[in-house]
Amino acid sequence: MADEDYVYDEDSGEWMPASELAAKQAADATTPVRDAVGNLLSDGDQVTLIKDLDVKGAGQTLKQGTVIKSIRLTGDAQEIDCKYPGIKGLVLRAEFVKKR
Repeated sequence: MADEDYVYDEDSGEWMPASELAAKQAADATTPVRDAVGNLLSDGDQVTLIKDLDVKGAGQTLKQGTVIKSIRLTGDAQEIDCKYPGIKGLVLRAEFVKKR
C-alpha cells in the first residue's frame, strides 16, 4: 500500500486519499453554469437581471433589465461574481440573470 495522505471531504463527510479529493474538486469546478433560461454562461459574459433584487448591505435595489458586464464564474453552479458601480463584492444567483 502506498503512503498517501488522507484528507476529510466536507461534502461527503468521508476521509479519502488527497489525489482522489483533488480529482473530485477539479471535476466539480467544471460544472456548467446556466442562466434562468438555460443558456450556458462563461467568464466575461454580459447578463441582464430578470427581476428586481434588493442588495443586502448596499441599501439599494438593482432593477429588472439592469445590465451587468463582465461576469466571473465562482466554481459554484449557481453563483456568479459581478462588478457593479457602487457595490463591492456583488455575487448574483444565476437563476436571476439572462445572458445578453
